[in-house]
Amino acid sequence: MPELEYLRNISIFEELPPNDLAAIAEVTIERRYKKNMIIFMEGEQGEGFHYIKSGKVKIVQISQDGREHIINILGPGEVFAEVLLFNHGSYPATSVAIEDSVIGMIKNNDLENVVTQNSRIALHIIRVMSRKLIDAQRKIKTLALSDTLSRTAQILVRLSQQYGQPVAGGVQIAVDMTRQDLANLVGTTRETVSRVLSSMKKDKVIDFAEQQIIILDEKRLDRYQER
Repeated sequence: MPELEYLRNISIFEELPPNDLAAIAEVTIERRYKKNMIIFMEGEQGEGFHYIKSGKVKIVQISQDGREHIINILGPGEVFAEVLLFNHGSYPATSVAIEDSVIGMIKNNDLENVVTQNSRIALHIIRVMSRKLIDAQRKIKTLALSDTLSRTAQILVRLSQQYGQPVAGGVQIAVDMTRQDLANLVGTTRETVSRVLSSMKKDKVIDFAEQQIIILDEKRLDRYQER
């Protein structure tokens, strides 16, 4: 797929006209990562803005006792390290390819040169980042007010929307996740999320085997979000 088509599918650039996309494409660097390769480490000096052309990436933070906390799992068209836009700081988290991935990267200095010459691109990026900040605040509020069952349902619905694949009897979430991975996303313990999943399985809302989860009843799962 030509670089302009990739950029058009990325939320932060999707509404820009072809000439603006072409200016951004000229400064884009493509990098390839094998499964389990680290893209960047928390605390390293930030290079710039990243987006996923193909594959999947997890964003994690490591606690002082060495435990991994998964912040997000991202797929094609999604961006990460956007916090470094126009900010020459360090990476606030570690990113790891969870399958073979192709990543586009735009260095801070290069993007700054582009937006300096085109205020329309700068205003567009500011608007998109403002919407992302509002969305992040909404998610924080939801986590604070929801119980573990509804938070687990919310995560499963989001993963299904992003990575769901139709299978016999339901929708399979096409991401290999351990119970600990899911617990990190939900913000609870592995034991608690295992109990929630077992309850959902007993109610025939989901099914699971090893690291795969299949949603059997999307409507009931949606209702769990409202509890």
